Amino acid sequence: MKMDSFNAKLKQFAKDLFAIDAIKFGEYKTKVGVMTPVYCDLRVIVSYPRTMETLADLLVTYLENISRFDLLCGVPYTALPIATAMSLKTSIPMVMRRKEAKDYGTKKLIEGIFKEGQNCLIVEDVVTSGSSILETVKDLNGAGIKCTDAVVLLNREQGGSEFLKNNGIQMHSLLSMTQLMEYLHEAGCVDDAMVEKVKKYLAATQIDQTQLTKTIKQDRLSLSFKSRAKLARNPVAGELFEIMSSKKTTLCVAADLTNSTDLLNLAEEVGPHICILKTHIDILEDFHLNLIKPLIEIAQRHNFILFEDRKFADIGKTVEYQYSSGVYHISLWASLVTAHSLMGKGVLDALKRSGGLYKRGVFLLAEVSSAGNLINDGYVKATLAMAEEYPELIAGVVCQSPLFRAHPGLVQLTPGVSLDAEKDALGQRYASPRNVVLERGADVAVVGRGVTGAKDRGAAAQKYREVLWEAYLGRVEEA
Repeated sequence: MKMDSFNAKLKQFAKDLFAIDAIKFGEYKTKVGVMTPVYCDLRVIVSYPRTMETLADLLVTYLENISRFDLLCGVPYTALPIATAMSLKTSIPMVMRRKEAKDYGTKKLIEGIFKEGQNCLIVEDVVTSGSSILETVKDLNGAGIKCTDAVVLLNREQGGSEFLKNNGIQMHSLLSMTQLMEYLHEAGCVDDAMVEKVKKYLAATQIDQTQLTKTIKQDRLSLSFKSRAKLARNPVAGELFEIMSSKKTTLCVAADLTNSTDLLNLAEEVGPHICILKTHIDILEDFHLNLIKPLIEIAQRHNFILFEDRKFADIGKTVEYQYSSGVYHISLWASLVTAHSLMGKGVLDALKRSGGLYKRGVFLLAEVSSAGNLINDGYVKATLAMAEEYPELIAGVVCQSPLFRAHPGLVQLTPGVSLDAEKDALGQRYASPRNVVLERGADVAVVGRGVTGAKDRGAAAQKYREVLWEAYLGRVEEA
């Protein structure tokens, strides 16, 4: 397409955006809470197939050598249909990045067929800061896909292009805000006063690149465990980060055994290779408090943390008894426990005020690895909000996807990890060590039968430890 023809088509496209109410003028609040006189609601394009086709044509034409890309990926969710239209125009395969991994099916963050080392073009609708593009790049990198370029419909000219360039991404924008305003003014869609108002707004609302860089660097998936230890508000989480860093392990073994002697033998065998030993103390058929002293001694000698996976979920007073009294006296020996948020804050208040160990931490259960569970998005969001309310008590979150990237002091613990199995007869679903670290964002990976069912449990734990640590190093180096 000749340049004159391209420009004419672009001008008409700008008018079309205005006509379908994708560009609005007035007083609108942006995602970051700042008021703007111009708001771009490009999600409406999906209801106008001809406009979407025109956009795909323009973007493909604008990129001089789009064939050099192996893959396309739209930033979720508005840019997904744009990337799809471009893929149909060019026959370049597309991959999709989820905002969160699901606990069914493949459970991947990156969906589609791809090979490690392929180069992917990021597709976005509007760029202000560019942070959404970088989040997508990080997840693609974690899956082994390279990213160097992004193409966008509209650059709001508030510093996003420069920020992306400083982070290794070259941005190509079909329209700038200035250019859009010129086209709309020329078409009589806006007057001189609105053009000037938008111009002043852009000049006054440039992004703070220093602060944004600081925020990006606080992404826990980019930071080493050593640096995150200093950011942990919960003392057990801080200790755990130090152990993980010094022992070079992210392995938690689930000791789901029914015999006390077998439990102690397992702790001795896997102790050199783990950061956490997770118990279900109430399944022991021969439990006695005499078990606790040697278990603590083994944990201290091999430098790992004892974690009772009790999953407290009752009224506060009952939880207080379950935690500090009864047969098991959990609060006297388990530095970490799990709790549901289902019953509200009373559970956490009870765990916080009970007697026992001075240093204690709670993992809140946000997502699970079992098929057919009833957890929904609302429950997950409420759980994360509760975790933020109790920073000194909450050590981390049990989940299957990177739900809290901006909270590097919290630990993501992810169960259901296996080198071989995919599922069992009772609905447990498994993920590979590499997948659980690089795609799902796990800091600590929980392995059960992959270790406890092995002939040489120590050797199995060592193998898992090495594979998981290699994946962690890849995540930190690529970030």
